[in-house]
Formats: sequence, C-alpha cells, structure tokens
Amino acid sequence: MALALLIGVFVAGLVLGVPVAVTLGLSSFAYLLTAGIPLVVIPQKMYAGIDVFVLLCIPGFILAGNLMNGGGITERIIRFANSAVGWARGGLGLTNIAGSMLFGGISGTAVADSASIGAVMIPGMTKVGYPAGFSAAVTAASSTVGPMIPPSVPMIIVGALSGISVGRMFLAGAVPGILMGIAMMITCYIIAVRRDFPRQGWRGFGELAKSFLGAFWALAMTALIIGGLLSGLATPTETAVVACLYAFVVGVFFYRELPLRLVPRILIDSAVSSAAILVLVGFANVFGWILVSERIPQMIAGAVLDLTDNKYLVILIINLLLFFVGMFMETIAALIILFVPLLSLAQGVGIDPLHFATFAVLNLMLGLTTPPVGVCLFVCANIAKLPLMEVVRAILPFLLTNIVVLLLVSYIPAISMWLPSLLLD
Repeated sequence: MALALLIGVFVAGLVLGVPVAVTLGLSSFAYLLTAGIPLVVIPQKMYAGIDVFVLLCIPGFILAGNLMNGGGITERIIRFANSAVGWARGGLGLTNIAGSMLFGGISGTAVADSASIGAVMIPGMTKVGYPAGFSAAVTAASSTVGPMIPPSVPMIIVGALSGISVGRMFLAGAVPGILMGIAMMITCYIIAVRRDFPRQGWRGFGELAKSFLGAFWALAMTALIIGGLLSGLATPTETAVVACLYAFVVGVFFYRELPLRLVPRILIDSAVSSAAILVLVGFANVFGWILVSERIPQMIAGAVLDLTDNKYLVILIINLLLFFVGMFMETIAALIILFVPLLSLAQGVGIDPLHFATFAVLNLMLGLTTPPVGVCLFVCANIAKLPLMEVVRAILPFLLTNIVVLLLVSYIPAISMWLPSLLLD
C-alpha cells in the first residue's frame, strides 16, 4: 500500500507539472506517513545526501560561470565561433553549436547555455533569414554538450554517488562532448545546404586572431579547471573556488564589463540556483533510500538479468530505460535515484564504472531536449516565441544525431576511457 502510494503521488506530480523536487518530497512524505515510519527520516536523509564534500564545488562552478557570463563572455565566444565557422553555408547555425561547445566548458549546465547563447543567437539567426523553429532547435540541441565538457554539474553528482574521481569524470566526458558537437555541426550543415540557408563571407585570419584574443581569458578558464585537477594541486572544490576568483578578476580587470554593483545580484542568483540543486539532491536521496529499503534496485537488476546477461543487450536495456526516464524526470533526480542500482547491474556484466557513468550522463542529457520535461526546449521556445511542438519537430534530426553518438559512446568504451587513461593512469 505504501509503495503504491509513493509511486502514485510521484507519477501524479510529474503529470501535473509539479516541480520535481516537490514531487519527490511529497511522495516520500506520503510513503513514510502510510508506512508508519518517523518523519524525522526526511531531514536525516536529506542531510546525508548533501553532506558530501565534493558537492561543495557545485556552487563554486555555478558562481564562476555566472561571473564570466556577466563579464561579457557570451558575446566574445560567439564572435570567435562566428569568425571560425560562420563563413560556411548555415554558418550561424554552426556558430551556435561551436559557441555552445566553448561556453559549455565554462558554465557546466545546459540550461545556462541555452539561455545565454539562445538570447543572442536565436534573434540573430531569425533576423537574417533562418526559420525560427530551426534557430531554437539548434540552440536547444547544442546546449546538451555543456554538461559533457568539463566542468559539469551532473558529472560532479555522479562522482559523489559512486566515488569515481571527479577529475576522471570530467576527462571521460570531454571526447564524447566534442564528438556530439562535431556530429551536430555536420547535421546542421547538411540541413543548411538542402534548405539553402544563408552564409556569410570569410572575414579573414585577422578577425579570427582578434576574436580569439578577445575570448582567450574566457577559454583559459577550462584549462585552469582541468589543469588544477590533473596536477593534483587542488581538489574539485578548491578548483571551483579558484575559478570564481579567476572569473571575478577577468570580468572586472581584463574585460572590464562586470560592474561591481552587479556582483551582489550574481551572488544571490548563484546561491538560489545552487540551493535549488541541493534541495533536489536532498529529496532525491530520501526517495532513493525508500526505493532501496523496498529492494526496488535489486528487483530491476534481477528482472534485467532474468532476460539476459549479455553485456551488449544489458547496455541497450539500460539506455532505453534511462532515455525513457529522462523524458519525464529532471536529470539530477534521475541520476540520484537510478545511478547506483544501474551501476551495480552494469558492473555485474563487466561494464567499467567510468564508461557506464559517461554514457548514463550523456543519455540523460538528451532528456533535456525531449518532451514533456525538456527544460532546454521550453527555454528556447520561449526565447523564439514559438509553440513547443514546432521546436520539437525541428529538433528531431539533431536528436537522432545525438542518439547515434550515444550508441557509439555506449558500445565503444575507448571514446570515454581513452583520455582519462592517457592523462591519469
């Protein structure tokens, strides 16, 4: 009875559009009340879920990204990307994707990417003749690269859940993220040629060099983060703090576009965003504890292994499950609830934990661009002032492209394992 109520309240909350954190909290509350378990379990498990040292770097990376964005980073990155690829057919679409790849190495979140890049690129693309639906779709699709290229908030969550080094997680996501970006650029170019989208003239190597120098301090932030982790001189949390100081100095003294009067607002916005993530982590930990106590993970693993113990079929089943869940559940909540039981299943058939973690995160990123809970879809549709379904139709080629990349990453472990092995082993 209690388990049925838990699932019923959870599904009802998702269907009604209640925020995922609230849905997790309400369904857990209903279960505990019905099962006669003391409600003090809720704060205990919430605290246990967020009392993880590595999670301290989430506010740091969010603040660093907001400081850099407030300091004029978006325009500089777009200018550099445009000078590099904007001359090709459909050049602004290619610029959009390249800009997301570069911006993703700073923000670490897909929603920040789609909002920042989209606010500049969607109106700009429609103004010169690109369909509004295509402009919104390419922005939403490319934003999913952000959480794969370090720093990445989902990768930090996975590191906290599994004990895998956050540095290894960051490196494992880099090559798949770049592969996603290149694949989407190819897709964008093919669509642009077929539909005769506009192209811009080549602006010369002088503009390329000038735009690179303008974006240099922003791009160097990714090198700072990775360098700190690889050198062993700093933990992920310490690296996040250094990144905040770096972003402040660059925005105020180098770019000179970050007014000091805006810093308190940026601090408040970053604190609110961080608190929202940590509240979600806390409630998801309560929900996950209930599932473990009901032996749901063991039931899932047992059901899959009853079907097959073939490694490749298990990978396919896990991907189908995660893709379906990602359509309805927020990424971080899905990771906290499903990652550990699915990791046990994956290890049971010989899948490396780092490899599994990489394709699991990539899979759930695709949920950000699929209805009904595709947050990036809603953001870009709102910027473009379009009905959601128009953007959904336009994004299908990019979604199919990313699914192909997902399958490559899932079945070729070297794509994700090569860089960590090269630099850390």
